[in-house]
Amino acid sequence: MDTSEELTAKALDANWENLIGQLEKFIGKRPADLNSVLFLIGMQELGRGPKRFTKEQKQDLLHIATCSVLSLRGYYRFDGFDLDGWPQYSLQKPVPRHDLSEQEVFLKEHVILYFEHHQLI
Repeated sequence: MDTSEELTAKALDANWENLIGQLEKFIGKRPADLNSVLFLIGMQELGRGPKRFTKEQKQDLLHIATCSVLSLRGYYRFDGFDLDGWPQYSLQKPVPRHDLSEQEVFLKEHVILYFEHHQLI
């Protein structure tokens, strides 16, 4: 990793920790990981209060969150809601393929962008 990549990684880590700290203040509990933050975004996008979700619904919430954060850079488009009130997205351009660690960085960058875009941080 060269110096610019190290600086970028450090900046991402600092921004991520700032986001996690702000979420902890807001919800009263520190999100454990990226999936926890995506789950919160999915619930926000669904627009329903806290409730119990099935395992399949939890997976759907993670998918909704992923589509929502990636829509800010044109990867997905919000198409509306289905008959049950769940957000629907369509793929607009291929999402870059990454290994697992690169995928986490890619998603974290977009999650931070999501919270900045919605002026939540």
